[in-house]
Amino acid sequence: MTGIIRWFTYNDVAANLLAVLIVLAGLFALPKIPMEILPQYEYDVVNIRIANPGATPEEMERDVVMRVEEAIHDLPGIKEIISTAVEGTSTIDVEIARGYNTRDLMDDLKTRIDAINTFPEEIERPDLKIVQRNHDVISVVVAAEMDEGDLRRIGEKVRDDIIQLDGISQVKLTGVRPYEIAIEVSEQQLQRYGLTFEEISRAINRSSLNVSAGTIKGKGGDILLSSRGQAYNQEDFENIIIRSAEQGSRLILSDIATITDGFMEGNLASVYQGQSAVMIDVTRVGNENAIAIAEAVKQYIKQTESRFPPNIKISFWRDRSKIIKGRISTLLKSALQGGILVFIVLTLFLRLSVAIWVCIGIPVSFLGVLAMMPILGVTLNTSTTFAFIMVLGIVVDDAIVTGENIYRHIQQSVGDSIEATIAGVKEVAAPVTFGVLTTIAAFVPMLSIDGRRGQMFAYIALVVIPALLFSLVETKLILPAHLKHCKPVIRSANNNWLEKLQDACSDRLQKIIHG
Repeated sequence: MTGIIRWFTYNDVAANLLAVLIVLAGLFALPKIPMEILPQYEYDVVNIRIANPGATPEEMERDVVMRVEEAIHDLPGIKEIISTAVEGTSTIDVEIARGYNTRDLMDDLKTRIDAINTFPEEIERPDLKIVQRNHDVISVVVAAEMDEGDLRRIGEKVRDDIIQLDGISQVKLTGVRPYEIAIEVSEQQLQRYGLTFEEISRAINRSSLNVSAGTIKGKGGDILLSSRGQAYNQEDFENIIIRSAEQGSRLILSDIATITDGFMEGNLASVYQGQSAVMIDVTRVGNENAIAIAEAVKQYIKQTESRFPPNIKISFWRDRSKIIKGRISTLLKSALQGGILVFIVLTLFLRLSVAIWVCIGIPVSFLGVLAMMPILGVTLNTSTTFAFIMVLGIVVDDAIVTGENIYRHIQQSVGDSIEATIAGVKEVAAPVTFGVLTTIAAFVPMLSIDGRRGQMFAYIALVVIPALLFSLVETKLILPAHLKHCKPVIRSANNNWLEKLQDACSDRLQKIIHG
């Protein structure tokens, strides 16, 4: 270690090049770091969704839920199984016990479920996924006094426009009732035609499907064949054949039922500034940047609002990117305030050049962390910004101890200032290094904490640990090469006002220390 310190101290170019490389790496990585409000983490829950269109809740429980539970209940690592069966769909949430890998256990669950051969033939392929927290960034609101259907169609148009913007991949329409096609059949009609509700339900399910018909292999490639029979609107459902006679007559759904194309019954309604409204929630996915998403949406609103009639208002609300902006602003203010305070204190007791170079070491260490964040899969969020603020004082401490000791050796030396610099670094190298290592040791356990809290603590550790390591590099290899040029200050009556103030502060400190 002594040889490396000596080499960098004698080679200014190497030390400066190392500092420049760290700074450039941090600046280059900064635009690539995803920005979000809260860290993205996964719940320790695997969601299993299995659909069987037309099946009753009782049939879903008997034919699907119970068979899945029986197949997976003895898997190691399962803490709890919560199942729900509704018409045509079953949902099974499997909570994973601490200490087990969620993704590995999901693979085991899939293997067990795929091995079940007693499912009904009509069942759809099981869908397994790890439950993740949604990261809503900003919401767009469209408000107007108009028919619910017209307002929804305008909201859908805005949603489709926003999903086309760069950097946005998930948009959801909320605050409005979903479409529903209601089919009402009276007992009188059933008796007249000799039908049952189950017979009508089967006919609708059978006639309203998109079915794959196989593949034709050709010289130009494979051709996929499918039958498109899915009904989507009122007219499609009206023409569904319920029964056909041998002589060619047909009984269609509109002959026996009243079909209404409208909205699901319920009291769901959104109001914005006294007007009916529909919401469009924009969500961050993967490595998307929350601040960039919010800015893109605001720009879209600014460009689009003039296209709508005066009676339609389009605006944004719940801009959660303000939180991360506030955290970043707090970080920058704290770094600036801390740097100024450190600079003032060091200037009062040490040379001005020592104070400057110690303060320069702070952004070098932080930019080194920024360079590592994309590699470590860390985002810029409330947890990581808090970690930056917390580690600021620790990083400064290392530079102060090393810088002050170098300055003291230069003051006491009568010969080569470079050798005095090396001696100053070597003298405190061991305690400073062990001090940093013990601090790192305190944060390492955060990387192994299970659960959602553990994932949030891991983000803090993945900022603090690299920051401390980069502070060691800066204080041992870069700082000495800059401080070796300091000249010892000789007290005299001709000292300037700053040197006289430094002498006064130093004398006062000595009196306080020694009583």
